[in-house]
Amino acid sequence: MSRPVHPELEVLYRIGLAVHRVVRDWASSPLRADVVAMGADGSPTEELDRLAEAEILRVLDAEGVDWDLLSEEAGRVVRGGHRTLVVDPIDGTMNSLRNLPFSTVSLALGTKDLGGIEVGLVRDLYRGTTWAAARGEGAFREGRPIRTRPWNPRGEVFFVNLGQRATERAARIAGRARRVRSLGCASLEMLMVAQGSADAYLFENAEPGRNLRATDIAAAYLIVREAGGGATDSRGGSLERFPLTVEARSSVLAFGDPNLGRDLAEAEAG
Repeated sequence: MSRPVHPELEVLYRIGLAVHRVVRDWASSPLRADVVAMGADGSPTEELDRLAEAEILRVLDAEGVDWDLLSEEAGRVVRGGHRTLVVDPIDGTMNSLRNLPFSTVSLALGTKDLGGIEVGLVRDLYRGTTWAAARGEGAFREGRPIRTRPWNPRGEVFFVNLGQRATERAARIAGRARRVRSLGCASLEMLMVAQGSADAYLFENAEPGRNLRATDIAAAYLIVREAGGGATDSRGGSLERFPLTVEARSSVLAFGDPNLGRDLAEAEAG
């Protein structure tokens, strides 16, 4: 299968490259962690996030596209289009500010809900690796096809969000895996499932308002599905109708093998 060629993906690639340059140029700035505003989702906006978002808007203007923008910092920016670019300018901001090499820019174009995402692209802001997908045309890492892996219970690797806000169920599910990882970057962890490096990713917080938004997962959601896997809420509910807003939140379970997805969704129900 050859890499999909779409004008929209080419634009997303150039946006990702521009954001990567901004992050690289500000890597040593003492101002990058300054809180400069409150984002549309109610969380603080650091200077680095603001700069990345401004660069995205600049490139959209330069490219001459009329897509609306949905970002966790600015919220919805109406630009006259019938499609929306769903953006997390820096997924893993805390990692980036602490010089932990796990952060991305996440970009997805579509309409209305996750089921309406047409193309998605995620760029690793440290390594420069790019993952992309177009609906119905497969998923790719650096232009080469990727696939999820079959489930082998004797060699599972799970990515699980842990810490004081995670549910006890999440901790129990982590405890059943042979190996567990946690990066603090939802898109990157989901992509590890998409490329077959991991078997599953689980994010389930005790407070629903602390779960993930469309901006966190829209691009990775499409890429995982196009790679042969799937993504639901933590109990197996469909995310296809999950709206493209900054208000709605959901737990997320991404899996490479549907059999594992069903097993985890039904596990530890107590």
